[in-house]
Amino acid sequence: MIKKLILFTMLIILAHFSFSQSFDKNKLDAYFDTLSKYNKFMGSVAIAQNGHLIYNRTLGFADINEQQKANENTKYRIGSISKTFTATLIFKAIEEKKIGLDQTIQKFFPDIKNAVKITISNLLYHRSGIPDFTDDKEEFLKWHTQPKTEKEMLTMISKGGIDFEPDTQSDYSNSNYLLLSYILEKTFKMPYAQILDKYIAKPLALKNTFLGKKINSKNNEANSYRFERDWKLEDETDISIPIGSGGIVSTPIDLVKFSTALFGGKVISLKSLAQMKTLNGKYGMGISAIPFYDKAGFGHSGSIDGFSATLSYFNDGNIAYALTSNGTNFNNNSISLAVLSAVFNKDYSIPDFKTVEQSTTGLNKYLGTYASTSIPITITITKDNTTLIAQATGQPAIRLSSKGNHEFIFEDAGIILAFNPAENQMTLKQGGKEFKFTKE
Repeated sequence: MIKKLILFTMLIILAHFSFSQSFDKNKLDAYFDTLSKYNKFMGSVAIAQNGHLIYNRTLGFADINEQQKANENTKYRIGSISKTFTATLIFKAIEEKKIGLDQTIQKFFPDIKNAVKITISNLLYHRSGIPDFTDDKEEFLKWHTQPKTEKEMLTMISKGGIDFEPDTQSDYSNSNYLLLSYILEKTFKMPYAQILDKYIAKPLALKNTFLGKKINSKNNEANSYRFERDWKLEDETDISIPIGSGGIVSTPIDLVKFSTALFGGKVISLKSLAQMKTLNGKYGMGISAIPFYDKAGFGHSGSIDGFSATLSYFNDGNIAYALTSNGTNFNNNSISLAVLSAVFNKDYSIPDFKTVEQSTTGLNKYLGTYASTSIPITITITKDNTTLIAQATGQPAIRLSSKGNHEFIFEDAGIILAFNPAENQMTLKQGGKEFKFTKE
């Protein structure tokens, strides 16, 4: 038995070193160097295999005004990745026999419509029919920086009524996980922040993971930014609003440590984990399927204010990956694809951000309104001096960069607009799909 154990341990070690040797860190460094050079990304990434950190890179500033550079311990709001923590804590409560998956929420929230029919499982799966309190974006942005009590949030959620009958469809709603946060507080008889600390952060030694408060840059917490020719400070959602649906702060190093432990059965039981991973409609419980080529992964993404984050775990290779960002002028999904391609030895390229300068008169041939028979939107093309601007129906205007040969790009969303001025046509390219537009 001892010899077998030693041999098994050696095989794990050899597998780890074999992986590390084949992992081209220099190319990935060059990728991030390019993002840094062209001011495309501020944030941090981490990759772990078998619980060992094998790559970590941080770019940009935690606080631009103070010129405070970010480092591997800089803490970022992780948005909806908080839901993975909340679902895990719900299963902690289930394993302690405090609540049950099939238990309705009537006991906790009698004033919510269909409370007698909506179960904890429905909340976890986004199958409750309860509308998202952020649905009315314009209205939400009027009060999102103001503290809200549980009573105020419940009143707002109750007034929203119901979108569909429980368990008849899947519709992502932050309200579901806010309610789960309140259920945890009522069940454990302590604030969500303490529950998170007691059951996850302390046992796993996640020293940089906690429920956020007002951002404190002196505690190495990042502010968030949007890019408008330069980085502009974002507003700050009060954490009393999202709590466990989007209020947690963490680092990529803590996140890969958490996901490795979670998917290794060290936080909740393997039986509970299997339930979390079982999809019902579009979603699992606090996690979603994240395939990458032939690799089956699970995880979650998140965004809040100007922060964005990604967490994924792949059992094949025991790979955990996390990204946190406090400012992006690029498509973060492209960054994740590059990192995972490096990890799994898939081909990827370092982006070319060089642009071609255009004269203001040279842009005139592209101006106008374009319509498509393939999708029900129009795109209006205008200009601001030497910059082309596109605005689709019901969408905000976006500033485009010229790549030459009549092509313009919007890096954040991976959009390419290819013009054919002679034919008064334009092709929209995104996500491997192409749509033809004709100038009206």
